[in-house]
Amino acid sequence: MSDKLYSNKFCLSNTDNTPHEFFQNFDKINIIEMEPTIQNIHENVFEEDLSVVIDELINLILKELNEGKDEGIIKQHVHNFINNYKLISKEIYIWLLNNQRDSNNTCLLGYFNYYGIETNIDKKKAIKLYQKAAELENNVALLYLAEMYIHGKHVDKNCSLAFELSKKLADKGIPNAIDKLGYCYEEGIGTNINLQKAFELYQKAADLGNSNGINNLGWCYEEGIGTDINISKAFELYQKAADSENSYGLNNLGCCYDSGIGTDVDIQKAFELYLMAANLENKFAQFNLGVMYEIGSGIEKNMNKAIHWYKKSAKQGHGNAIYKLEGLSIIYDNDFDI
Repeated sequence: MSDKLYSNKFCLSNTDNTPHEFFQNFDKINIIEMEPTIQNIHENVFEEDLSVVIDELINLILKELNEGKDEGIIKQHVHNFINNYKLISKEIYIWLLNNQRDSNNTCLLGYFNYYGIETNIDKKKAIKLYQKAAELENNVALLYLAEMYIHGKHVDKNCSLAFELSKKLADKGIPNAIDKLGYCYEEGIGTNINLQKAFELYQKAADLGNSNGINNLGWCYEEGIGTDINISKAFELYQKAADSENSYGLNNLGCCYDSGIGTDVDIQKAFELYLMAANLENKFAQFNLGVMYEIGSGIEKNMNKAIHWYKKSAKQGHGNAIYKLEGLSIIYDNDFDI
């Protein structure tokens, strides 16, 4: 399971053994707005105590992390939540700056800094705020830190701490953490590799409705990780994850249709699935699109679009995309700026 975020893969072309991808016509995947969960919030709540709103926003983020929602969808739902109540995000940001005695406030301020909501993007400041909130046992902050330590994203990779945080939260029954702990056991992050344990944890996360767990369980069945290979079961699980708009499930299901794994080959269907995943910023789907355009697999060959998708994937650190751009830069005598 190399070069992936949890169990996410790229496909091998049926024609030349090169990974492939879809064209994306920039149609955005439909994002369903979250229904309001706070009752009777005054439109001019800015002059009052916003703690109830902050708590609900943190609960929303936690809920969607546990469902396995992609970060872009969660961010959109946070904006939808604020807009649905006619709140002003700038007012919330200022209120957070002046009210840092609660872990939810600190965590949300970190979230605003991480994504540049009413302020410049400042990952370092966001991480410090997450760490401060984590010291107060804030589950959302702990989940974000565990993710960062697992992959070394904006922080030094810390396998021991990643495992410790994942286990601590998994012991609380938090689905997102249960899935992370499964990944730690699968890859030997902060612990010995235990594929049976990984499979069991993915199954538990999947049973709790976490779409990453569902997708990873599909990977286990496809590759025989901690269980017997069962391609039809893998396809079924990828479909279930994709139905939840999980970008990794969408990409993996696209690979199934692309290569005829558990189903008949259907390049158009694969294209549609890659497109949705790439629109959700999935680097594997973006890379697959680049290859499809480069070799003209199921779509008209277009090197400009191929390079476009390789660059988007490479910006997220996809090693194969970076390698592709390096090769193309020699061919085209063009130093493609990532």
